[in-house]
Amino acid sequence: MYHPIIDPVAFALGPLEVRWYGLMYLIGFLAAWLLGHLRAKRPGSGWNPQELPDLITYCALGLLLGARLGYVLFYDFATFIDHPLEILKIWKGGMSFHGGLLGVMLAIWLYALRSRRSFFQVADFVAPLAPIGICAGRIGNFINGELWGRATDAPWGMIFADSTAGFIPRHPSQLYQAFLEGLVLFVLLWSFSAKPRPTMAVSGLFALLYGVFRFSVEFFREPDAHLGFVAFDWMSMGQVLSLPMIALGVVLLWLAHRKRENEARPIR
Repeated sequence: MYHPIIDPVAFALGPLEVRWYGLMYLIGFLAAWLLGHLRAKRPGSGWNPQELPDLITYCALGLLLGARLGYVLFYDFATFIDHPLEILKIWKGGMSFHGGLLGVMLAIWLYALRSRRSFFQVADFVAPLAPIGICAGRIGNFINGELWGRATDAPWGMIFADSTAGFIPRHPSQLYQAFLEGLVLFVLLWSFSAKPRPTMAVSGLFALLYGVFRFSVEFFREPDAHLGFVAFDWMSMGQVLSLPMIALGVVLLWLAHRKRENEARPIR
């Protein structure tokens, strides 16, 4: 199969070009707002739908800034040291999920202070709202014909002819990620969080599942050309950055389980 060559510019308004990748971010933020609105309206949610605009704004700013700075620090630090103004040229691409996650965590902490909630009260509410945006972002990568997979002889291998990937069938790993890190993660988190859970449990499940899914899909994704394998001659940067997420998820789920056990014990 050949990758469908799609103009990265969805439409133009005079000199202003609106790109598909930017629209994917907008879809993600809109989905988070709609899903958060549904959850906030539930009796006993502890949230007011009127809080959603501020919460989504905090997270959106944290995501965009963190994703860009994360890419600079994790993936192309030397280039940006030599040409620091390139950091501002976000239209050229270069966004890191793990950097975006750190940015969102900072935004959640700031919002928690403002709303007088704990960090994990906010994080547990936000976590199930994120996967649809992750899915949209990976579809944006596919539209742009970037972050393609490794060479394959599978019948669904795709040739990304309009790129530097060459005329070699490759895994459409962007779609694998959209499915696992987006749709599957959303279904599991949304279902899990539909019932009352101890604090930290939803955040822990998000970190664990995303880390496992990302680590797994990286075996089918071509490592960044300027980095290659960064550990043991087989681990990509995405896998290295996913290991702390897996560990954090396990710890948070253990703490949440322990907290529930302690709360269930009778007072003697």
